[in-house]
Amino acid sequence: MRAVKALPQMAALRRVGAMTVAPPEILKLRPPRGALAQPARIPVRWRASARARRVSLRICPREGAVVITLPPRASRRAGLALIREHESWVLEHLAALSPPLEFAPGVVLLLGGEPHVIRHEPRARGGAFLEGRAIVVTGAREFLGRRVADFLRMEAKRRIAALAVPHAAALGVQLGAIRVKDTRSRWGSCAPDGTMAFSWRLVMAPDWVTDYVVAHEVAHLRELNHSPRFWALVDSLSPNREAAVEWLRAEGPALLRVG
Repeated sequence: MRAVKALPQMAALRRVGAMTVAPPEILKLRPPRGALAQPARIPVRWRASARARRVSLRICPREGAVVITLPPRASRRAGLALIREHESWVLEHLAALSPPLEFAPGVVLLLGGEPHVIRHEPRARGGAFLEGRAIVVTGAREFLGRRVADFLRMEAKRRIAALAVPHAAALGVQLGAIRVKDTRSRWGSCAPDGTMAFSWRLVMAPDWVTDYVVAHEVAHLRELNHSPRFWALVDSLSPNREAAVEWLRAEGPALLRVG
């Protein structure tokens, strides 16, 4: 059995909003005795869950890491055993992730499924705004990343709200609050009080894909379930359900690597 060793984590803590988030732990898997191979390094984040019934693992595209979920009373040893058991699958899926795409001058981002270049104009004013197929960012270079992120969030909320209004009118329902977040497991959600939340990353998807996600959540304002009646409502609002689901399955992980 291959040994698993935790490496000292040298990366600095990163901040998300007002919360400090530690980087994933790096595990080092030693190759079998005599094998001519370098040790595999696997980033792992541990997650304790009172609701989980078994140890599970998944790939988090946002972090490029393996997430191990541990139920109550389960030890990390069980999680390490699961990584060993599925080592080939884990390494294959980590290698298949798109490289991270940071916000920087000259970087090309998708907006509504169409490529847009980040253009830095330090002497101009106006924050960040669209100009043709460019996202123009003004001010000092150190503020560029935050300004691009803020612009994309605001643009996502604007576009999502514009799609939600006619769908709500078609169903005769009242829209509640619309929130934009950086969710990792859902593109959209609808709470019992009618509040809808969406991933800001949808702004990068083609409009017809975003339209499906918005239609899905607006339909929940009438049917807070996934019954046949619910799906009939979704299909009446957006004719691209199957294609949109397939697009998100294939291309969604790359969107999680942006920013």
